[in-house]
Amino acid sequence: MHEAYLRLVGQDLPSWQNRHHFYGIASRLMRQILVDHARARVTAKRGGGRVPLKLNDALDHSDAKARSVVALDDALRALAATDPRKAQVIELRYFGGLTVEETAEALAVSVPTIVREARYAEAWLRREMQNSRELPGKA
Repeated sequence: MHEAYLRLVGQDLPSWQNRHHFYGIASRLMRQILVDHARARVTAKRGGGRVPLKLNDALDHSDAKARSVVALDDALRALAATDPRKAQVIELRYFGGLTVEETAEALAVSVPTIVREARYAEAWLRREMQNSRELPGKA
């Protein structure tokens, strides 16, 4: 969260059009930070002078979790190419922390539309991520 704040403050961005514009930018930024961290973790060499972690801490920061975040980002990019609004719904809900109602307001659509689109997008992302694991050479 601190990194997201520092990036938001440190950039020359136009003034926010409204609160929803800010949340959209912040959600996208939070997603980028998480994905950048996960990609760095996946590509880093094992060991490398790391301090040993307790088992619970190690589980929270596992390489598998990092690979999952990268796979989610890849799937979300694919979804955005075919249906940008569904990708934005996921981004606002999961990376921005907005409620269904706040997401509906931000995107100027009804709550049932957000519920329906989120359900569709979640299923699509699950299928896409499952298919990418089944491909040869994918982890």
